[in-house]
Amino acid sequence: MGRPERPARRAAAGRRCATLRGVSPPPIRMILPTYRVAPSLIPGAGKGLFVAEAVPRGRLITAPDDIPRVYRWDELHALPDAASLLPATVRWFEDRYTVTPDWPDECYINHAFDPTGLWHLGFVFALRDLAPGDEVTVDYRHLLAPGQREDFDDALTGEPIIGWNWEESLRRSAADLATLTA
Repeated sequence: MGRPERPARRAAAGRRCATLRGVSPPPIRMILPTYRVAPSLIPGAGKGLFVAEAVPRGRLITAPDDIPRVYRWDELHALPDAASLLPATVRWFEDRYTVTPDWPDECYINHAFDPTGLWHLGFVFALRDLAPGDEVTVDYRHLLAPGQREDFDDALTGEPIIGWNWEESLRRSAADLATLTA
């Protein structure tokens, strides 16, 4: 794929821990099924996120948690360290992007044009029944800015990965989600 081994683009940000009656529960996990991070099956992708349990089609795999801030694309590019933050940047909605350079485990969700997961407004749903050991992938065209070309090409097709505009991303993900829940 032509990229250095690094975690995949972030799928969303953060962790949160609430206090209830003076007891701090464990942090809420953004990744809902049990999983493991291991070498990806995608050539050149580094590590990937694999489910460790069966996940039925349509089930939520990841959910956004504790997003402290979103940036407009122009605000992001105005940051002094913008170039180093781009790999940790994900479009959440319209022209708003999350930036989380701490790279928690959901960042190991890699790209595929024929993904196992559906990215929809920061949530990832299983596009098909997943067996233990299946790698979770999403189509990064949902995560990139309109017209933004990923630093690497798709490993299986060799095609460039270029971000869709907001309307196209939303139309596609909403249609796919409607099919999943029908």
